[in-house]
Amino acid sequence: MSSLYIKEATGVDELTTAGSQDHPFKTPAYALFASQQKSDATEPKLFVFKTEDNEYQEISASALKKARKGCDGLKKKAVKQKEQELKKQQKEAENAAKQLSALNITIKEDESLPAAIKTRIYDSYSKVGQRVKVSGWIHRLRSNKKVIFVVLRDGSGFIQCVLSGDLALAQQTLDLTLESTVTLYGTIVKLPEGKTAPGGVELNVDYYEVVGLAPGGEDSFTNKIAEGSDPSLLLDQRHLALRGDALSAVMKVRAALLKSVRRVYDEEHLTEVTPPCMVQTQVEGGSTLFKMNYYGEEAYLTQSSQLYLETCLASLGDVYTIQESFRAEKSHTRRHLSEYTHIEAELAFLTFDDLLQHIETLIVKSVQYVLEDPIAGPLVKQLNPNFKAPKAPFMRLQYKDAITWLNEHDIKNEEGEDFKFGDDIAEAAERKMTDTIGVPIFLTRFPVEIKSFYMKRCSDDPRVTESVDVLMPNVGEITGGSMRIDDMDELMAGFKREGIDTDAYYWFIDQRKYGTCPHGGYGIGTERILAWLCDRFTVRDCSLYPRFSGRCKPWSLVTEEYVSAHIYTNIYTD
Repeated sequence: MSSLYIKEATGVDELTTAGSQDHPFKTPAYALFASQQKSDATEPKLFVFKTEDNEYQEISASALKKARKGCDGLKKKAVKQKEQELKKQQKEAENAAKQLSALNITIKEDESLPAAIKTRIYDSYSKVGQRVKVSGWIHRLRSNKKVIFVVLRDGSGFIQCVLSGDLALAQQTLDLTLESTVTLYGTIVKLPEGKTAPGGVELNVDYYEVVGLAPGGEDSFTNKIAEGSDPSLLLDQRHLALRGDALSAVMKVRAALLKSVRRVYDEEHLTEVTPPCMVQTQVEGGSTLFKMNYYGEEAYLTQSSQLYLETCLASLGDVYTIQESFRAEKSHTRRHLSEYTHIEAELAFLTFDDLLQHIETLIVKSVQYVLEDPIAGPLVKQLNPNFKAPKAPFMRLQYKDAITWLNEHDIKNEEGEDFKFGDDIAEAAERKMTDTIGVPIFLTRFPVEIKSFYMKRCSDDPRVTESVDVLMPNVGEITGGSMRIDDMDELMAGFKREGIDTDAYYWFIDQRKYGTCPHGGYGIGTERILAWLCDRFTVRDCSLYPRFSGRCKPWSLVTEEYVSAHIYTNIYTD
């Protein structure tokens, strides 16, 4: 019978350990296990080093029993480990065989099949039974045994595509990554009962081509745009984030909204014009102007196209524009942008009530047309399941009555005091009131002191103007408008009150000199109405590349050679 020695402090539990006094095991259990692995017929005597006696002593009966139990556990663990290693070897062998087989698979188009019809994904939904050719980006990718499922995106829609047989086994398919561009050929089939997919169909692929393979690994798309990333990082990667379901859906609703607005304007017989964005006059106060050097002259990016639109009334009648406006507000609220798409209109020969009815018609009909749109309608439902289309007439609420309502509901102004006539109702209080009332509101007749110089006073109360803000639940103000001053003397008094030099406004003043008329207009922030429609927390989600204080990235650069050859103006922002 052999003897093995165990010393917990310096011993080593390895099969190569001798088990002598100079090279002892660490534990009794492993000493027994190692002995059995070496096919020793008889159980060795175990001697354990006792620190207090500074010598090896034969193991006690209870400790030996515990060691035998531990040895059994080690044997079971060793058996399991061998089984796992064997399975791993078998798996590696199978994978190697699959890879070798995959490398030998060549993807070829079957020339005997009918010619594929080139189509967009959205149009393919109606081509059941036909062989089609669709191109796009891999939006989703998953495998199920010997079948590969691809969700393809081309901007018009999504379609589930099924690759089976050699197509699913080919190395080319195994190398596919998210956001790779491919062209797929196959037959459109209806989904089996109980299954769901975009359009209610799927594409049974019989051939495909890789147009552009996106990287995997560290540079994979999901690593660039990780779920839950910091918003600032997502804005830096906006060019990739736009491919996401929610942002791309908002952009499609945005397109449908602008199309719907133009449709309503066409029905109402307004003419579209495109005023300049580089101006030398202010509309909404000088503190929010972006200044530029324009050929040595001082100029600004426009805050609003209103003044130019007014000049068109006498020649074109009622007019509108949809273009960018710029406000240099260092504001980081969820409803402010430095650059936004401004929907503006000016109308002649109407009353304030006519103006309110027109705005009501525009909003109600535009939303109706968006919801009826076959693409945008379902997207609004998806983004904002609880959205309810506004119905006319909107609630009319005068400013003075809003002040009373706020005080009755113990909502304070920005100084923490009760509201008084003449206070500007800040966003927080306005939102709380709107959300509490819960319906669209025409907030009207604001005091002269808190509105722009060009707004007409009410004939029955010269303290207030014929002005309106349209307030929507969950988003606040989306529209601001008013009747414009049509009397020369009243306009000049407005300029004087605001301390504005009238020399630069000679052309605007001429509208009252050469055939004045009652007229009014308004502006709608596209991003704000989208935030309401699509239930977005911030208007930044409703702009393609949002610009706000501290954010002008990603930006577009041109080469020095291009600048020297093609730039004819010297324009820059301070």
